[in-house]
Amino acid sequence: MTRHIIAPDWIANDYEFPNDVQVTECDDLGELSLDVIADADFVILPYEGSSISIDEAISRMSKVQVIQTLTAGFDNVQPYVPANVTLCNAAGVHDDATSELAVLLTLSVLRDMPRSFKAQQDRHWETYFARSLADKTVLLIGYGNVGKAAEKRLLGFGCRVIPVAKTARDHVHAISELPDLIPSADVVMLIVPNNPGTVNLVDAKFLASMKDDSVLVNVARGVVVDTDALVAELQTGRISAALDVTEPEPLPADHVLWSLPNVIITSHNGGEGDVFWERARTRIHSQFDLWLSGQPLECVITP
Repeated sequence: MTRHIIAPDWIANDYEFPNDVQVTECDDLGELSLDVIADADFVILPYEGSSISIDEAISRMSKVQVIQTLTAGFDNVQPYVPANVTLCNAAGVHDDATSELAVLLTLSVLRDMPRSFKAQQDRHWETYFARSLADKTVLLIGYGNVGKAAEKRLLGFGCRVIPVAKTARDHVHAISELPDLIPSADVVMLIVPNNPGTVNLVDAKFLASMKDDSVLVNVARGVVVDTDALVAELQTGRISAALDVTEPEPLPADHVLWSLPNVIITSHNGGEGDVFWERARTRIHSQFDLWLSGQPLECVITP
């Protein structure tokens, strides 16, 4: 029986498939006919999206056994995956790039890089004292693969890192302990997944408990932070923020967050490092090996 795989061309074109495997190379599921999508057994969702929505694409996959994302996040896919279909994510592929950006955003706020950038644009030589990351206390909320990668980098800068996860374990605090931990943090770094327990985790009460001159860094999901509450707190000038993700997203051009002087915004670029392509290709090729040989897949998302 022929097995059918749909995958982006940059993943499929250098893998040696068995003769009984039909491969459709595709970077946009919206360009495929209904019959082609309906016949697929294993589908790699394109990294940069398709001209049709995720729910519509999945609704066309009547035979699919495995849906594989190229992102670590899966909250935008999981609700549409039937119970009899295996969903896998790309955990581990984006760890280094995302954690690098988290640290870069933190440093950019502390060292006031927008000030230096403006001086450069104005061709004005300006020296000033800024804050260092060394000796700072970083409250690291989210201790999965990306959180651990961020901790490794932060420790290298001489930070005191306080990891927080859903439940407590060795040297990791439980999320229920946050009210006691927030006031001591110079930096609050968010790397949690989007789930019912993390939506609006950072609300007005959370923000009010942050110490003066502290920094909120969000490389998780925009919905983890109550945007209205964040705007209100930032407008006081008491804290700063660095946001790779926002709610809503994309952030409308007329949104007040763009104009606040104590905010740095990047456009959900956490995983957009050049290491992504080879790491993603290696991961998916490994998944192909496992699936074609009948072995359990990696990074399976449990319902």
